[in-house]
Amino acid sequence: MIYDYTITTGTGETLDLSEYRGKVILVVNTATGCGFTPQYAPIEQLYRDYHDAGLEILDIPCNQFGGQAPGTDEEIHEFCTMHFNTTFPQMRKADVNGEGELPLYTYLKSQKGFEGFDEHPYKEMLEKMFAEADPDWDKKSDIKWNFTKFVVDRDGTVVARFEPTADMAEVEACIKALL
Repeated sequence: MIYDYTITTGTGETLDLSEYRGKVILVVNTATGCGFTPQYAPIEQLYRDYHDAGLEILDIPCNQFGGQAPGTDEEIHEFCTMHFNTTFPQMRKADVNGEGELPLYTYLKSQKGFEGFDEHPYKEMLEKMFAEADPDWDKKSDIKWNFTKFVVDRDGTVVARFEPTADMAEVEACIKALL
């Protein structure tokens, strides 16, 4: 269950996810230099619109995809607050795939695997890039790119995974239905 995990905040404190029991949680791996970086704006809007109703956001910067989150935790936070006026808390930068991945991500991926990219201007480029690197890429639950989102309901169940190509309106509709 998601409540069995802890993560480290951007300021170095341990956050026990059991503190979010009874809340709807959006977990997203982010990057400051990505084509999907403008998604910070609708994510912030979700936080402003639904935080008081029980939404929490776990923003976990990750530099595993094209080196698109190269800064320190402090630099990433400054970028997000300056460019997107973010008010939701950011976690410490971490890996979401591989040997050093956060245990939280091991769990999330075990609950909701990759089911394909949505129609999007980047879809074909991403599929081609992954297929060239690994012919079985689409059968693995790994996080494929920055801004992959998981939605967790108030009982701690992972109910949805949205790839970065998903329409943010779909993410909002999922969250709204759970609140």
